[in-house]
Amino acid sequence: METIIAVKDLTQKIGQKTVLDGLALEVRAGECLGIFGMKGSGKTTLLHILAGIDRFTSGKVEVTGMDVQKNEGFKKYLGLVTQERSLFHDLNAAENLDFIATLKNAGRENIARLIKALELGEVLNQPAGGLEAGPYQRLALACALLNNPRLLLADELIGAIDLDSRRIILRELKNFLAAGGTCIWAFGNTEFLPHVGQIGWLEQGKLALYQPAAALVQWNARLQSLAGPGDYGNLKESQACCLTLHRDDLAPQGGDGDA
Repeated sequence: METIIAVKDLTQKIGQKTVLDGLALEVRAGECLGIFGMKGSGKTTLLHILAGIDRFTSGKVEVTGMDVQKNEGFKKYLGLVTQERSLFHDLNAAENLDFIATLKNAGRENIARLIKALELGEVLNQPAGGLEAGPYQRLALACALLNNPRLLLADELIGAIDLDSRRIILRELKNFLAAGGTCIWAFGNTEFLPHVGQIGWLEQGKLALYQPAAALVQWNARLQSLAGPGDYGNLKESQACCLTLHRDDLAPQGGDGDA
């Protein structure tokens, strides 16, 4: 499989703080890597570097085979969903789709497909700035996918949103991966561990790779050191159930990628 992201010895310092400390990472086509970490761990910093938004202190980062510090051509293969609301708030949903398609030099044929796939029909005439969190995230994902990106970078994709929007987004993400797309998804909630193929746990500037089940075991070990035996047992049982229910959510099924 083709390497989509190759990171070697990546270091990012902000003031006196080392946010990323010698990271190494390789992600291949069709993979979904979850970047897990607590608030302030550097998840957004890493995504911004991969997207070519922020420069970095040292190291090498290649996206779709291009050095991000020397060649911005990789950006045409990129889709980005930011943690903060970054759509055009004064434009309605339909106008956002049309304008962003123009900015990306993307064909209009994807607009109708994404409206249907992400169930945006009822909000097309509503200003983006007034949308509730779930529909807004569905619109943001649609805008990110307009150019048929090879790589999707998503920061807190399905955080505090309604369950129906979560289902719709996960379904489209699965379709994207089944078609050969690659995703890096940053989040700080262990509930989302089972929805990705591999976990990159970012802590104190270092990135450790785990399978989802192993990451959950590591998280439970942390909780056990902080909680009483009774509380820990209940939490472990609940999280194990969650892992069993959702571990196959992003695996292709037949020829149709579905949530």
